[in-house]
Amino acid sequence: MDLYEYQARDLFEKYEVPVLAGIVADTPEEVKAAAEKLGGVVVVKAQVKVGGRGKAGGVKVAKSPDEAYQAAQAILGLDIKGHVVKRVMVAAGANIDREFYFSVLLDRSNRSYLAMSSVEGGMEIEQLAVEKPEALARIEVDPLTGIDEAKAIEIAKAANFPEELVSKVANVFVKLYDVYKGEDATLVEVNPLVLTGEGDVIALDGKVSLDENASEVRHPEHEELEDKGAADPLEAKAKAAGLNYVKLDGQVGIIGNGAGLVMSTLDVTAYAGENHGGVKPANFLDIGGGANAQVMASGLDVILGDEQVKSVFVNVFGGITSCVAVAEGIVKALEILGDAASKPLVVRLDGNQVEEGRAILAKANHPLVTLAAGMDEGADKAAELANA
Repeated sequence: MDLYEYQARDLFEKYEVPVLAGIVADTPEEVKAAAEKLGGVVVVKAQVKVGGRGKAGGVKVAKSPDEAYQAAQAILGLDIKGHVVKRVMVAAGANIDREFYFSVLLDRSNRSYLAMSSVEGGMEIEQLAVEKPEALARIEVDPLTGIDEAKAIEIAKAANFPEELVSKVANVFVKLYDVYKGEDATLVEVNPLVLTGEGDVIALDGKVSLDENASEVRHPEHEELEDKGAADPLEAKAKAAGLNYVKLDGQVGIIGNGAGLVMSTLDVTAYAGENHGGVKPANFLDIGGGANAQVMASGLDVILGDEQVKSVFVNVFGGITSCVAVAEGIVKALEILGDAASKPLVVRLDGNQVEEGRAILAKANHPLVTLAAGMDEGADKAAELANA
């Protein structure tokens, strides 16, 4: 779960990371009142979960409450890369001397954590990594030991911080790691981390992503951070049904059992789509080990609710759950959905009791269902139908 900047700021403050005062506001009137309360120069910042806010006009400096009011009028309702601004944060201004960068994230490829830091902050880190890779220090962090003072100093020196700043930024690095560990985050990023004219090091802008798997047991309070109103309705519907679903921008709905199989199906479908008008997968949907009628009906209901979907590819390998159960689930699911099932389905079954499962689907002879012998054949047919 990605947090808004104001939520990240609040978490930072909880762990004693140095931050500036900030007040959340939803209307120009609230923004003006916040500016009056903070006093002096303030920054009105759009609260959207996407980068490039400044370039899009979503961040404005205001020298008075009236200017803050005008800034809010310009920012609220602004569309930033498809995200409409409904809320802003009014932050106290800072006397910025220098801008730095720091992050700690989950490095899945190396099964460890990765800390990244640079004395050149304030710009898109992806751009810096490409144009000046030598300016971005990458230091592996052992999950068992984390970032203590010694590790933080190692990171600061690798990033070429001036000697007089090493201890200052290292102290902040340790506290940011406390946020990462304490909240079960997968990313904690500060860009920029600034040095003020007064000599203070402050986290001026934060980005935090939390591991949703930790929410129910370890962090039930994280549920309060979720913006249910901004959630994709299809993803919310799938989550309520206990399905592992991610919406993508394509035309072929995908259902599979097992994350690895679903990922492979996405690749094969995308490849097949190149021969059929460039159609692409519309989603990731893993129904897991259970493919009974209700699970299949819930999955189809979510996918068929996506207006972009033109066909569905069901790719299941029977293991503990046999192909018979899957086939019966598909037949029953189509009965449950009735007229709501109006798009063609291509079904590929393999594994445990595959012949019996295929026989069940053949006997049902549903007009929307096409049987495929193999994965490549199924992907090709689904792409063809989506492009028809």
